[in-house]
Amino acid sequence: MQWTSGKNDVTFESEGVTLKGNLFLPTDFDPARQYPIILVTGSWTTVKEQMANLYASRMAAEGIPALTFDFRHWGESGGAPRQYEYPPDKIQDILNAVTFAQTLPFVDAERIGGLGVCASSGYMAYAAGRDPRIKALTLLAPWLHDIEIMRSVYGGAEGVAWRISLADAAKAKYEAAGEEEYVPAASPTDARAGMNFPAEFIDYYLNPTRGAVPQWPNQFNIMSWRPWLEFDGTVAADGVRVPTLIVHGENAAIPEGARKFYARLTAPKEIYWMPGIQFDFYDQEPNVTKSARAAANHFKLTL
Repeated sequence: MQWTSGKNDVTFESEGVTLKGNLFLPTDFDPARQYPIILVTGSWTTVKEQMANLYASRMAAEGIPALTFDFRHWGESGGAPRQYEYPPDKIQDILNAVTFAQTLPFVDAERIGGLGVCASSGYMAYAAGRDPRIKALTLLAPWLHDIEIMRSVYGGAEGVAWRISLADAAKAKYEAAGEEEYVPAASPTDARAGMNFPAEFIDYYLNPTRGAVPQWPNQFNIMSWRPWLEFDGTVAADGVRVPTLIVHGENAAIPEGARKFYARLTAPKEIYWMPGIQFDFYDQEPNVTKSARAAANHFKLTL
């Protein structure tokens, strides 16, 4: 294949499922050189055309190739059911993306980093803890929860139990009849939505000039509630043995999760706090430029 600077479309396999991705290469890309590479993953329920591609393009602008992809069940990638947030699959997809990255002729297999935005920070951290091929981590605006945090977000133990009951009912329907039940991923009016917050707060997901891109259907498979609520991103820190940078905001989503993760982390670590709400880190300045520059500098020092 002939690689060119900018965005290249790629395809690779993950557990028998075809994943579609984008590979971003620097302006002065030289196929004869050996480069590090960064795997970039976005928030839960999202596709690569949202914040993942934005940060991957910023890594390429800093001279570092970057790979994004749609996880199975999402976007252009295969896998049923659709719009299903299932952490074990996403973690395994990251590991298979590492395998694909190592096949690229211009990639130094010993210099692979992971950049996770929001919820995928937990997935990326688990992947790094399981696979020594990932040599450095950056977690941007990380959503790292445990059950205590989830209860505070979703209306206490009753709110968590209600969502799990919705998931179990939807899963039973899927297993019995193959029917998939969707609710909005983001909605100011539907209490069952993945993100049920005031419209002005979730503007990123509702605004077509921001994150409401054509490739994203704003759907959330309601079966996702159980695996999402039972996932614990904070304990992923226990397995991480590589240099880790966290960039977050005190007014962004669940900063206490980032603090819990950071406290458990025994690897070389740094945490950088900046102003802004969660969605400022997805596409707003100066958060994007500051976050991307911090991530690039971290990877240049550690890979």
